Amino acid sequence: MTTTQTLYNPAQIRLLVVDDEISIVKFLELGLKREGYDVRIAQDGIHAINLARQQLPHVVILDVMMPGPDGFEVCGMLKRLGDVAVILLTARDAIDDRVKGLMGGADDYLVKPFSFQELLARIHARVRNQFPQLLLRRQIGPFVIDDARKEIWYRDELLRLSTTEYELLHYLVRNNGIVLSKAQILDAVWGYDFGGQDNIVEVYISVLRDKLCDTERTLIRTLRGQGYRVDIER
Repeated sequence: MTTTQTLYNPAQIRLLVVDDEISIVKFLELGLKREGYDVRIAQDGIHAINLARQQLPHVVILDVMMPGPDGFEVCGMLKRLGDVAVILLTARDAIDDRVKGLMGGADDYLVKPFSFQELLARIHARVRNQFPQLLLRRQIGPFVIDDARKEIWYRDELLRLSTTEYELLHYLVRNNGIVLSKAQILDAVWGYDFGGQDNIVEVYISVLRDKLCDTERTLIRTLRGQGYRVDIER
């Protein structure tokens, strides 16, 4: 599979940590704040729901075994509030508990004791999958796309691209492995009401190949009668 990594500003990510063990709550709060996240904490389900209503978090790290409503119940209530990712955190490791949590709407499941780095990786995955609008940069194979700066790097070198060249390469790379017709490309890059000739796509593809040193046309492939496809090495 093509390797894809994503980067975002953690200060924009609201996290809610819910656990009745104060030592765990404080440990996670300190560690996650050091990573730059906006962190709130709660020690029971009712407090957690009240906090979530005030400021809907992106990701909730939720203990299962708590007084009052347990994590399974709280998970269901959180999911009804809006788009929120829930990572269940529990000492239980039975298969049926994991299944119950995931069937109840949880997005991930982490068993105590756990590695802080593993928790970070799971938070990254949830943000990447559920909140792509917050991503600033993404790596797809040898390409790094920086949406905030409107830049694309290829093999660690910044490509000098016009606005249209950036939009075209961005579209091709995001859809790597998919055949895109000229009509699709025109609609996506130039707009459905573009009144020019469709050979403009060929002209810009040629320019991109030159800038990518794609002389063999193995990166941006032409499929006669079908369109173009970017093939990123596996």
